[in-house]
Order: sequence, then structure tokens, then C-alpha cells
Amino acid sequence: MTQDTIALDTFDYVIIFGFIGLIIGIGLYFTKRAKSTNDFFLGGRSLPWVLAGTSMVATTFAADTPLAVTELVKKGGIAGNWMWWNLLAGGMLTTFFFAKYWRRAGIMTDVELISIRYSGAEARFLRGFKAIYMGVFVNALIIGWVNLALMSLLQVFFGISAQEALFWTLGAMIIVFIYSGLSGLLGVVYTDFVQFIIAMTGSIVLAVMVVTSEKVGGIDGLKNALPAEALSFFPSFDNDAISTAGVLSVGVGSFLAFLILPWWNSWYPGAEPGGGGYVVQRMMSAKDEKNAVYANLYFQIAHYCIRPWPWILVALSCLILYPQLEETEARLGYVMAMKDFLPVGLKGLLLAAFFAAYMSTTASQLNWGASYIVNDFYRPFIKNDASEKQLVNTSRISVLIMILVAFGVTSQINSIAAVWNFLLQTGAGLGLVLILRWYWWRINAWTEIVGTIAPFIGYAIVTFGLAKYDDPSWGLPIIQNPKGFLFTIVFTIISWLVATFVTSPTDQQVLKAFYERIQPAGNWAPFQVKKNGNLAKLGLLWISAVVMAYSILFATGSLIFKNWSEMFVYLGVFLMSLFAVKFLANQVKVFE
Repeated sequence: MTQDTIALDTFDYVIIFGFIGLIIGIGLYFTKRAKSTNDFFLGGRSLPWVLAGTSMVATTFAADTPLAVTELVKKGGIAGNWMWWNLLAGGMLTTFFFAKYWRRAGIMTDVELISIRYSGAEARFLRGFKAIYMGVFVNALIIGWVNLALMSLLQVFFGISAQEALFWTLGAMIIVFIYSGLSGLLGVVYTDFVQFIIAMTGSIVLAVMVVTSEKVGGIDGLKNALPAEALSFFPSFDNDAISTAGVLSVGVGSFLAFLILPWWNSWYPGAEPGGGGYVVQRMMSAKDEKNAVYANLYFQIAHYCIRPWPWILVALSCLILYPQLEETEARLGYVMAMKDFLPVGLKGLLLAAFFAAYMSTTASQLNWGASYIVNDFYRPFIKNDASEKQLVNTSRISVLIMILVAFGVTSQINSIAAVWNFLLQTGAGLGLVLILRWYWWRINAWTEIVGTIAPFIGYAIVTFGLAKYDDPSWGLPIIQNPKGFLFTIVFTIISWLVATFVTSPTDQQVLKAFYERIQPAGNWAPFQVKKNGNLAKLGLLWISAVVMAYSILFATGSLIFKNWSEMFVYLGVFLMSLFAVKFLANQVKVFE
């Protein structure tokens, strides 16, 4: 759909270019500190939890995030957000079961864990394969959908073509390279902190102005104009009902499967079971284990419980303001609201906020991806005697190469939610391996190799076989019908279990060294001196924290929509779960 060009006021441009200058200045300030790969990728392992946690939250707040939420709300109302709300349990699992382990490992990337946990040529292959697969392919997909969101903003706001928006997006990536490619993680983290404050301020301002506008009529206007199902935190469980715009109808079984299954068995960037990617990078950058745990806990609460509501409110308003938008165009509604409801000055602030969100995520992804390429491919496979100066220079070149790869991928993506669904589907069944490798000595490199490849085979069978020749419902997104997802999970788990028991265990000396370094709980019978009695209490702590986080989410929503009785119920649940978290955390000394 075409949009009229809008002229920004001089004051708007001052805000935008002032922000860009500030970010570049902060990044360049830290350039001289990036003297080694430890500095470039981990900030010298010196970050306090506030900086590390805020950087995690800022990374997950990209230009695509409010647009994707708008798309989800168009399809299923507030309940459409269970597409990502369901991953909270996995995030909390990382907080209490894995954060200390990651910091204790003393490695540079999560892929490097392979070299201290497994042995043999298969471990060497797995490390190199995952470095390229995650550092280039997955990273390009993530940056691609972030670029797509920025392109949508540029198209709607300035009335330019997709080709022109793609060109300007390349320019934005080059700006990111100027500061993140030179300064390393410290520059990324400190700019993340500034960017997150600006991005959240802008999101809240937009939500207030759109919801209180005459066309929407405030919260009461939203409640009167939209069906109650659109404002429900949970989908309609009427099996005979059909999902319509703003209302999600699913069977109870389908919803429970979607709520229970993905968080522990499906690999997804930023929500890997057991942790991974930039989340692990920030935990390993924390100055000690305690700060690593606090950083991840803060991230889970901010990410799932507090940050989404300004986006959801704008997305709900878009159902009223732009009913003509099809589902494939729904993400444009958020940008149209920015254009239509913000006065001079605030337009510049919101555009700066979007640029902030875009830049923080892209900078993190580029730094994270370069860490795989340099630490887990270039150094072990190409030049194992490279000096620190050579490695830092190679890191900067890697960032530039990834920009070009991501630019090519961007031109092939047309739906953010579709890429989300693809990654969930092609990671189905792998997550349990990533959890068990810390808690069961018998997991080996072949387990993880097969667990990584099998989901693609299962997904292909579902998509090109069952969905095509049996029943199209096999190929539906997980939240609409999870049976294709379930097939891939079962197929993958059976595949890696067979691989585990038909191949030899990891070398005993490697396992012993790993156990002595990490001191993990679970089944380490060949080396374990005494049983860890805290697993049950850790499990209760984890469940209490999950309940606490969801109660914050729903209590906040109930407050916004003036559902007072529900708010007090959720508030009561929050207080009880908070007490349980504090009591159990003291018992197991998780914050010490």
C-alpha cells in the first residue's frame, strides 16, 4: 500500500541526527579498550548486572519487535503474544539452573562449550559447523527480519519504495559498523543502555498519545470498540470457533501443547533452553557468577512482564484505526500510528527510538556473530597461532562480511512472524539436548549433531509430505495447530537418543575435566563425589519465579484495562510467589 510522504520539522532532524552522533561518539570512545578478543567480545568480563541485563533487553527490543507484536495482535488479540510469552519458562530455567555454570565455564562463546564438553573429531566438526550455522546463517536471518522492520518504517514514514528503503537500511548498518565494529562489546553495551532508555520512552509516549486520541477514546474506548476476546490474556477455547481479526480461537489441547512444549525442547535465538547466543555472551561478560544470575533474572522480568504493554496498546488501537490492513500488512499499522498521531519533536523522538532499537539489536547480533566466526572457526581451524591484534582485526572484517550477507538475506524476507515460526520449527527437539549436556554425562557430540540436523528433516517431512499429501493442518503455525511441531519433536528426540546410545561416550578425561571445572548437578556418576541435594529446591524456585513473572505481566495488564478484581488476584499471586522466590533463593544460595 502506498503512503503519502511526510516532511519532518527541523527540530525532528536535530533530534535524530543528535542521537546518531551521540551513539557513534559513545562507541568510538570505547574503541581504544578493544585490545584483545576478551575485550572485544566480553568487555573484559567486567560488567555489572544492570548493564549486562539492560543490554540483553535492548538486544531483544529491535525495530521489528513492536511491529511483530502489532502483527500478532492483528491475528489473535492480546492472546496472540503467546507466540513468545510461552518461552518465559525456558528463560527462567537459564536464570537458576545455568547462569552460574556459563560464567564458571570461563569460555568466550556458547559454541566453545563444545570443546570442553565433548571429544573427538565429531566435536571438532560440531564446533566449526555451529560457528558458521549460527554466526552466519541464523545471524543473517535475525538481522534480516530486523532490517525488514526498519524498511517498513522508512516506507511508511517517508513514502519511499522498497528498493529505496533497502538502500537506506544498508546505510544504517554501516553506521552500526562504525561504532560496534570498532569498539567491541563495551561500546555495544553502553550504547544499548542509552538506546533502551530512548526506545522505551518513545514507545510509552506513542502508546499514551494513540490510546488517548479522539479516534480511540482511551482505555474505555478500546474496551467498547473491540470484542472482549481481543482483550483477553488467553485465547478463546471454543473448538468450533474460527480465529478472526483480533481474536484467537484454539483448542485447549493445542494451547497447552504450545504453552508446555517449545520452551524446553525448541531452540530459538535469545530463548535457547539452557541459554545461548547473546544472552550467554552477556552472562559470561558479567564480573562474577552473582552478577550473571541477577542480569538474567532482570532480563526475564523486563522482557516478558513490563516492556510489551506499550506496544500491545498501540497494536490494539490499530485494530480500530486501520481495519483495512490485511494480516500481511498489519505490522505497518504501528508505523502509521507514529506518523498520524505524533506532533513535531515527538516524531523525531520516536524515529530516534526506532533507530535506537534497530541499532542496539544489530550491533549485538554483529558482535555475537563475529565471536563465533573468530573464536570458533578462524582461530581453531584457520590460524591457531594468530595474535590478539590479528584476531581483533579479523573480528572487524567479520562484522563487515556479516553486514553484506544480512543485506542479501533481507531482500528475501517478507514476514517477521513467519521467520519466528520457521526457527521454532527447525529447532524442535534440540532444546532437551542443550539442557541435558550439563546434567547427564552420557550426552556426546553425536547427540548434538543429530539433534541439530534432525529437526530440519522432520520439518521437511511435515511441510513437503504430510501437509501436502495428507492434511494441510500439519503445516499450520504452532499456536494454531501443533501436530506438525509435535511430529518434529518426537522425530528429533528419537533420532538423538538413538545416536547417543549407538556411539561412544565422550572421552573420560574430557568429562572429568568438565565436571571438575563446572561442578554440575545431575547424573555424573563416573566422577560425582556427592549428590547435589538442591535440584528439587531449584525446581521449586524456578516454578515460583515463572509464576511471579506471569503474575506481574497480567497484574499490569489488568491495571491498564481497569479490571480491578483481576488485578488484585494477580497481585496476591505475585506477592506469594515473590515470598517463595526469596525464601528458596536463600535456601539454595543462588544469589551468592
